[in-house]
Amino acid sequence: MSWTLLHARLQRTLKQRLLLPLNHRILIAFSGGQDSFCLLRLLLDLQDRWEWDLAVAHCDHRWPPDSTANARYVADLVRRWNLPFFGRTAPSVLKGEAEGREWRYQEMAEIAQQQDFHAVVTAHTASDRTETLLYNLVRGSGADGLQALTWQRPLSGERKLVRPLLNVTRAETGQFCRDIGLPVWQDPMNQDLHYRRNRIRQGVLPYLREHFNPKVDTAIAQTAELLQADVAYLETSAAALLKAATVTEAEQVQHDDQQMLARLDRTVLETAPLALQRRAIRQFLHRHLDIAPNFEQVEKVVVLISAPNRSRTDPLIAGTVAQVWQSWLCLCHLDDF
Repeated sequence: MSWTLLHARLQRTLKQRLLLPLNHRILIAFSGGQDSFCLLRLLLDLQDRWEWDLAVAHCDHRWPPDSTANARYVADLVRRWNLPFFGRTAPSVLKGEAEGREWRYQEMAEIAQQQDFHAVVTAHTASDRTETLLYNLVRGSGADGLQALTWQRPLSGERKLVRPLLNVTRAETGQFCRDIGLPVWQDPMNQDLHYRRNRIRQGVLPYLREHFNPKVDTAIAQTAELLQADVAYLETSAAALLKAATVTEAEQVQHDDQQMLARLDRTVLETAPLALQRRAIRQFLHRHLDIAPNFEQVEKVVVLISAPNRSRTDPLIAGTVAQVWQSWLCLCHLDDF
């Protein structure tokens, strides 16, 4: 093995972030592209140091047209490397990016559960993080969307999804593969400008590198890293605020003159910063209405924190509104009015 700067960086990242501890059973998501090839080679080179048990999984979405050939290529290569291999093929053609991603993670979680892997590892890079931030920014996402692609997150049960290359750019993974002669599969979909992410990759980022910052991938990825810590702090603080404002069952019994789904104490909420009010209300709506509330829904309810008695929103979902009832902020059925 030839020790490179990427080996050293990954070794340092694993130690600092405690991503893949000693003796872990690890399932590597592998497409055959340069990022996943770089990840696979790095983990294999570090395997003895960390005493990992490694295996590889590939998910065939049945698109683009060469997906079957790609799946065969990956399976043959992994078996030549004497690694356990798990292949999955979609039951029907998955054409949308979101649909394909959801199916892929479901399959990975199922394999990890069945085969007792501690972690599923993907080859997302700093460049992916940058593209995700820019994509969510133009869609009007808040900080939560801008900090997407975290180093690790729960996958299913005690299993986790880990992304150990988030401080490595796509240019670096490509150079690594070229330097050691890895037989990378060239995916024609990466050049298809029909996909928004490819338009960011092929058009927006090259423009930003040339005219604003040649290291824009790293700079924006660092912004996502900073936002991740901010979001984690705000979410924890908002959860504490929501808990403090939540009306107990005993208090609800004392004020049962109107049927309500859930209530919050406005006097607790009104002294909190607006950022925490918004997050607490979003958590409240998500918990009781089983929705991912959008900006407009959250703002309609936040306004009620300081609104006159009996003020209310239009329906947040079919048949349900938020209303001010004395010192309470309540979710109510329209039929109860």
